Amino acid sequence: MANYRMKAKYLNPFTDFGFKKIFGEEACKPLLIDFLNALLPQADKIIDLTFKNNEQLGQTDLDRKAIYDIYCENEKGEKFIVELQKAKQNYFKERTIYYSTFPIREQAEKGEWNYNLKAVYCVGILDFTFDDYETEPEKSEVVHTIKLKNQNGKTFYDKLTFIYLEMPNFKQLENQLETRLDKWLYFIKHLEDFQTIPTIFSDEVFSQAFEKAELAKFGQTELASYENSLKIYRDLKGVIDTAFDEGKIEGKIETAKSLKKLGISVETIIEATGLTKLEIEKL
Repeated sequence: MANYRMKAKYLNPFTDFGFKKIFGEEACKPLLIDFLNALLPQADKIIDLTFKNNEQLGQTDLDRKAIYDIYCENEKGEKFIVELQKAKQNYFKERTIYYSTFPIREQAEKGEWNYNLKAVYCVGILDFTFDDYETEPEKSEVVHTIKLKNQNGKTFYDKLTFIYLEMPNFKQLENQLETRLDKWLYFIKHLEDFQTIPTIFSDEVFSQAFEKAELAKFGQTELASYENSLKIYRDLKGVIDTAFDEGKIEGKIETAKSLKKLGISVETIIEATGLTKLEIEKL
């Protein structure tokens, strides 16, 4: 890791540590608000957020360990889940939909209740591409916004929104950035490679983001935590990207074996392969 320290000036935002350092701390709320507002329509803009990560949601121990990277609520009581997906996993869309049920169910009131729900937004930042688009380059969009619609394409329910960002599909250069979202995607995708701050990031929000991400400002404890997070990210991504073979049990088993040798937790292996705890323990 010593060579890495000398080369990189800023952290990798696709690591658990890096993602939460930039977007998940109380002092970073202006960054998260700015990022989410860049994703949302003008009518849905956020004024303030409250972090709710400490709340214990979910019905099982695995649920409670897994959720969420970032969970917050705006001034109108609307809920936002922001998840970082580092490597291709089985059923990751299903997992996002499953998690969206928790902030829906927590709104239930005791006694008489009219079922009037606050909106829920689930944002997934993906460090990989959807399989169904890999063979169709013309469909390689970056932003996918999904709502419940009927057979005529009309929105049936507008208070549940899933937004997936396929980061590998974002290929704009600095001189091609036009929107606020373009700037955030460029920042996230290339942060680890920057040696100086590009001139396009001149405002206060991005200045704060670069300051939070600068490795030289970390103490020894923070740096050690980050380097451990970086190692896990590289090991997990490397193994899954090379061994993952969706739909074939042999591929899942080989992936699980490799992750187990790396010391990756059983919970993470379950997420990555879809195998059960018992199946993994038998390997």
